[in-house]
Amino acid sequence: MANWNIDPDHSVAGFVVRHMMCANVRGQFNRLSGNISFDPADIPHSSVAVSIEAASIYTGIAKRDAHLRSPDFFDVATHPTINFRSKSAEPKGGTRFIVSGDLTIREVTRSVILEVEYAGPVKSPFGDETTIGFTTTTRINRQEFGVSWNEAMEGGGVVAGNEVQITLDIEADLVTG
Repeated sequence: MANWNIDPDHSVAGFVVRHMMCANVRGQFNRLSGNISFDPADIPHSSVAVSIEAASIYTGIAKRDAHLRSPDFFDVATHPTINFRSKSAEPKGGTRFIVSGDLTIREVTRSVILEVEYAGPVKSPFGDETTIGFTTTTRINRQEFGVSWNEAMEGGGVVAGNEVQITLDIEADLVTG
C-alpha cells in the first residue's frame, strides 16, 4: 500500500451553504494536511486522515470570515481543527469509490460518507515527485456538529441554511524513502 502526504499548497476544502433562503455562499479552508494510504488495486485497505485549520476559512468577505471564526460558528480559538479519519473504503468502479469515516467539528464527531474520485498517479515535471489527486464530496447538517447560530427572517426562513455541501480537492505526493 503506497503512502501519500497531502500537499497543502495544492489542496483545499470547499463548502456551499444557502444564505437567506435564496442564494448560495461559497467558501473554503485554505490550510489542510494529512496522510493517505492508497492503492487503486486495493481500495478496501485504503485509509485517510485529514486535519483542517479552522482559522483558515475564507469566503472573500473579511467581516463574514471573522464571524465564521467566532464562537457563533467554528469557535477557532477553542476548536482549532476540523478532522476526518476514515473507517472503510469501497470501490464503485473505475476511478470512483466511497469512504466512510468520522468527521469532527467543534469536538463533535459524526459518521459521514464521502464520494471520491481519484486521478493519477502522475510524475511531476518539476522534480521526482509522484502525485495523485482526489476529489471528494459529502453533505452534512451543521447543527449536528454544534454549528448552530442563525437568525429568523421576517416572513419565515433563516439566514443560514443547515445543509452544507463539502468538497475536498486534494493533491498528495508519494512518500518515498
